[in-house]
Amino acid sequence: AAPAGWLEAAEAIRTTDTFPKGAWAPVAGTEAVVAGIAKGSGMISPDMATMLAFVFTDLAVPAPALQEALSRSVGASFNRITVDSDTSTSDTVLLAATGEVVGAAAGAAAETAHMSGEDSEAAASGDLGPWAAFQVALDAVTLDLAHQIVRDGEGATKFVAVTVTGAADDEAAAAIARATADSPLVKTALAASDANWGRIVMAVGKSGQLADRDRLAIWIGDEQCAEAGAVRPGYDEARATRHLQGSEIGIRVDVGVGAGSATVWTCDLTHAYIDINAGYRS
Repeated sequence: AAPAGWLEAAEAIRTTDTFPKGAWAPVAGTEAVVAGIAKGSGMISPDMATMLAFVFTDLAVPAPALQEALSRSVGASFNRITVDSDTSTSDTVLLAATGEVVGAAAGAAAETAHMSGEDSEAAASGDLGPWAAFQVALDAVTLDLAHQIVRDGEGATKFVAVTVTGAADDEAAAAIARATADSPLVKTALAASDANWGRIVMAVGKSGQLADRDRLAIWIGDEQCAEAGAVRPGYDEARATRHLQGSEIGIRVDVGVGAGSATVWTCDLTHAYIDINAGYRS
């Protein structure tokens, strides 16, 4: 069930948002939950941006462990989204533990698991201990909130996942994905459902990361546009265009130099973004 009062709290922090943003998830093996609210719609390119997120758990977790868990979650959620590549200094993500749920699956047990790493081993075997279960719930909530912010991007009509594989490392993959997701040329092509994959090639090149031109491969949805750095034989542009006409878009790029991978989530860039921001004053 939804946490009591979440809607009123989420409504209270809205600015240009078109809908209130909330998410929650149970902590497996306990009676605890993780719940959060967020606001944000423009100036979103976290590290971070003009956004606020407040996340709470009733599990008893020590402050140092909370900080480590939140840093990990933010790195894979809020810091992997972009609406317009603009950032500001007024962003906040807070995580608080009220300590109402205490017992074998909380408190000292969570801290011990956090310090020993035993929960990581348990998670790998599919048997979640208290620390790993808490991290899973927190990750689910922060990613859900981050995705909601992108879906509510100013003027946005499409939710876009840009996935890069084959990079030198995960950081390089994230940089290439962000360069693609931030590109006005790519984003306007998405708005127009234009399967111009040359713009994606441009974004890979401007990222400054290693890429093998002769091994480059690109997919729009399930349609592979390019392989070995050239048009794939049998490429069906109409099929790629049909995918771009939807509201959930997937772009994948393999740059052929390593095992690094990452996904960045973004939206398209429409004239409505100009309409919203051309005369906007805070």
